[in-house]
Amino acid sequence: MSTVRRVVIAVFPDVDLLDVTGPAEVFALANRETGGRAGYQVQLAGRTSGVVTTSAGVRLVTDLSFAEVDGVLDTLLVPGAVDLHPAGPVARIDRDVVAWLKEAAPLARRVASVCVGAHLLAEAGLLDGKTATTHWSTAAQLAAAHPAVTVDPDPIFVRCGNVWTGAGISACMDLALALVAEDLGEEVALAVARQLVMYLKRQGGQSQFSVPLSQPPASRRDIDELRMFIADHLDGDLSAEALATRMCLSERHFARVFRQETGTTPAAYVEAARVEAARRLLESTDRPLDQVATACGLGSVETLHRALRKQIGTTPAAYRRRFRTS
Repeated sequence: MSTVRRVVIAVFPDVDLLDVTGPAEVFALANRETGGRAGYQVQLAGRTSGVVTTSAGVRLVTDLSFAEVDGVLDTLLVPGAVDLHPAGPVARIDRDVVAWLKEAAPLARRVASVCVGAHLLAEAGLLDGKTATTHWSTAAQLAAAHPAVTVDPDPIFVRCGNVWTGAGISACMDLALALVAEDLGEEVALAVARQLVMYLKRQGGQSQFSVPLSQPPASRRDIDELRMFIADHLDGDLSAEALATRMCLSERHFARVFRQETGTTPAAYVEAARVEAARRLLESTDRPLDQVATACGLGSVETLHRALRKQIGTTPAAYRRRFRTS
């Protein structure tokens, strides 16, 4: 007999569609991969039972209203929604969901949010004293509105006790896979990831975005072209002097322009790009550390160690043990 793992997903008007359907598909595939032994039973709950229109215009039908959710829950999953403002996206706070969370969370073995759903958990007081993540575009909003929450905008997902928070938007799949791995083991989670044709099953400590994506487009095309050059020539001479020469600028003027356009110094940008490349090699290959250091332009194993400790607070060996994918 399989154990029934009841997963209740909160839905509300304009909820992000993938936040709901992505995890639901992961749980359904876990059932299929285990011949039903996983026992996931997914239910959608809303303010009332009936049709809910998502942000994509696709309509969902709830299984029950918030008032009808009773008994023990295995997993309470909270997706999110945003309102678009001239200054950028703002996480929507649905008061009906927040009120229900305060009552339903104690009934659940674990609670998880997807993307900006973390704002709803925070409004319900479920993140106070905890570390949490959310979509990078609303992380500052979450931190400002809830100073009792330690907001880390970088990881794909964060687990703090029985509360999980995930980044957006496709990272909802990574979060759901992590929940499956906790329940059924890494083998089942990887089998589900293969069925989803996901590139790999990413671990929670990995970053939401790469170094180029973390920087907004520069107003100067030549700076954007230089960033592309840096990414393609990490093992070359990327000193400030060499880059300034390539830009036909004095080193001092180049440093000032680069910082103005990217918000960081040339040296810091290059080091971050090299560390990102090193992380990819540590995750996907068994190459010796000296080869990794050389390929990424870090030069030596000692420099590789120093750069990883500075950027992500760990050693190359520890990072590889945690994130190596075969």
